[in-house]
Amino acid sequence: MKHFDTTALVLSLQLGLLTAAVLIPLGIVLARRLAWHPFRGRSMAQALIALPLILPPTVLGYYLLGMLSSNGPLGRVWEALRHEPLAFSFEGILLASLLFNIPFAIQPMQRAFEAIPTAIREAAWCSGLSNWQTFLRIELPLAWPGILTALVLTFAHTLGEFGVVLMVGGNIEGETRTISIAIYDRVQALDDAGAGIMSLFLLGLAFAAITLIYALHDRYGRTRPW
Repeated sequence: MKHFDTTALVLSLQLGLLTAAVLIPLGIVLARRLAWHPFRGRSMAQALIALPLILPPTVLGYYLLGMLSSNGPLGRVWEALRHEPLAFSFEGILLASLLFNIPFAIQPMQRAFEAIPTAIREAAWCSGLSNWQTFLRIELPLAWPGILTALVLTFAHTLGEFGVVLMVGGNIEGETRTISIAIYDRVQALDDAGAGIMSLFLLGLAFAAITLIYALHDRYGRTRPW
């Protein structure tokens, strides 16, 4: 028996990369808004963003499955346009991945933007820089550790997520079977070697991601030039 499910790994990598590619640019816009522009309902918006951190994955997966199924609002629209179900498809688990990774993408970047003093941005404007130039030349370089943290967390969490993906996507080889689900399959099949190898891979990935985050904090988070 092949111990490492390469197909599941490739699918997980695709899912993680696509999730990060969508959430990081969108997250930068939302994080800046939350960091610097107070608005009515801001506390509720932040609570909604943090909700996937609190909800059990099965609860989140249950509600997502209801939305993506043929009787759900998103599922009906998708089937009308594509003539194929959204639930139990790669597109379905991608949409689920985008939703359950929102706090991992937005919160680190929001904290990074909040750490930039308003005086620095105002000095850039006084120097003749436009809002767009200030964003590109001042804000992004100062906030990049938070952006990188968000990228690492989003990618790593996508690879390790189990409950939501299983609820929304099931266990279809080459379509929705991610590496975390493949580990579950190997345990069910009493393939301890296969489960152990893939679990060790995810353990190493998680440890590397956390180490990188702490390294960024130690290098850039403790001392600031202001």
